[in-house]
Amino acid sequence: MLRFWVLARAPSCGQDRRMLSPAQLLSRLLLLSFLLLSFACDSFYDGGREPGSDPELGEVPEPASEILLLREILGPKGVLPGLNAIILRDGRIVDVTTRVAALQYRGAKTRISEYPGGRALPGLCDAHGHLAGLGKSLETVNLRGARSYDELLRRCEAAAAQLPEGAWLEGRGWDQNLWPEQRMPTHDRLSERFPRRPVWLRRIDGHAGLANAEAMRRAGIGAKTPAPEGGRILHKAGGEPSGVFVDHAMSLISRQLPRVDARALERRLLLAQQHCFELGITRVHDAGVGFAQKRILEELERQGRWKLGVYAMWGAPGYGREPLAVSDPGVRARLRYRAVKLYADGALGSRGAALLSEYSDEPGNLGLLTLKREELARIVRRCAALGLQPCVHAIGDRANRMVLDVYEQELTAEQRAALRPRIEHAQVLSLQDLPRFARLGVLASMQPTHLSSDMPWAPTRLGAERVKGAYAFRTLLEAGVHVPFGSDFPVEPASIFDGLFAAMTTCSPRKPRGPALRPDQQLDPGRALAGFTSEAAYAAHEEGVRGRIAKGYEGDLTIVDRNLFAVRPGAILGTQVLATYVGGERVYVEGEGEAR
Repeated sequence: MLRFWVLARAPSCGQDRRMLSPAQLLSRLLLLSFLLLSFACDSFYDGGREPGSDPELGEVPEPASEILLLREILGPKGVLPGLNAIILRDGRIVDVTTRVAALQYRGAKTRISEYPGGRALPGLCDAHGHLAGLGKSLETVNLRGARSYDELLRRCEAAAAQLPEGAWLEGRGWDQNLWPEQRMPTHDRLSERFPRRPVWLRRIDGHAGLANAEAMRRAGIGAKTPAPEGGRILHKAGGEPSGVFVDHAMSLISRQLPRVDARALERRLLLAQQHCFELGITRVHDAGVGFAQKRILEELERQGRWKLGVYAMWGAPGYGREPLAVSDPGVRARLRYRAVKLYADGALGSRGAALLSEYSDEPGNLGLLTLKREELARIVRRCAALGLQPCVHAIGDRANRMVLDVYEQELTAEQRAALRPRIEHAQVLSLQDLPRFARLGVLASMQPTHLSSDMPWAPTRLGAERVKGAYAFRTLLEAGVHVPFGSDFPVEPASIFDGLFAAMTTCSPRKPRGPALRPDQQLDPGRALAGFTSEAAYAAHEEGVRGRIAKGYEGDLTIVDRNLFAVRPGAILGTQVLATYVGGERVYVEGEGEAR
């Protein structure tokens, strides 16, 4: 094809340089316009160029499946200068380029998606969540944010009106620390309101629950019922159960609940998937799954109905009864099973986290170790033999020390390097133990929004000195520790933007102007975002294929409406997700719900 430079080049030495007459100039301009129009039609309206070689153009790239035209692309340190287009093909990123250069990838079947105000982020990954729990929370009574026992009862009454007579009423999310009295509730008022309907309401952290009298009657619980090891039954002054069950004692009630069949579990998982897509989440480290969930996810994927990436940890109920094994098609697979979730203690809000010294607001209480050291050591050794990554829940400083001891004494340096053992939460740490994470190569999988939720009462519960080792993500990062971030949904909202805000400010979204709980732990936007992208990828052994926007990486992308590096932290809370891509496929578009 003729080129523009053939017509418009400057005359070389010895050529006639006379001025063109108006008629000659008009003739040449008309010819130029015709050739440019022909080129445009050939390139764009007739399907674009076929891949291959052209003697004048050189190698022509293979057409893309989709071209994303954006306002900006955000990298680890901010906007990538001059780049505003992403090319997708076969589920991967094949180029990150300019709008003009992007058009060379256009073909007959290429979709052009334009986001005039859109900023592209690497696909957001929640490194610690519970998909089945999230789905359940979306269809049961939501008690999050209830400011009093009265409000809890009102929400329960509204939900019960939709249920059959005598059916269990379940809910989750209450937090007594938000109530005026800031004390654990008793069942009395709940039992008065629901005398014949069994009620079971889990606390926000999932480590305690409130049962009414009918639920306890069905479970056969009375004043002399012993608490199982690793659990507590709270009692009233007269010795009767208060209705609150902590950690392993919760099973006394939960095993009475109606069995969750495969259809209900599938429904909840699909609800959770859609919720994640709406929030821009492309991948989740699911902290505790069973064989039933694995079978359902694999069948949904086979049907083309499951798109969310899942890095799964086998759950605690499974490793004692059924053989564990790695089920991992490879780092690029949608569903991967190569980790195990264990619990070393309870939660701080219900005073079940295992502390080295007594709770500052409850003398005599050291919390609960829910796993003996010998049992933890046995399972960690088994994980190493099978090539499974151990991921141990530890919130209190006593539990964290026990887990670090086991990792140090039961795993060789080579095994730790290969497995990348994790501590989930690493919430309250002894100052003496902080350096051990880097020395041992242990990952600290943390949830910044736990800091936000704990702010009102953590200093009282822990004391000023112990708070110095709490929520220490910046200290750990600066020591060279890998710190993936998650939300622990449904314990906290699944919004990663809440997590970014908490990591950058150490404030609560309810009081975005402060005061900050740990101002010395505040992170810059790049480090905070890395926790939900590149650090999360490293924690799943996926750092070569996820967590960045780069050639060859998976087409996991989150398109948002603002530059997270340029706005004030409070504005991050209002971030809108414009689109979500998983494996190069658009799975969500703002205003359209699930993408088709």
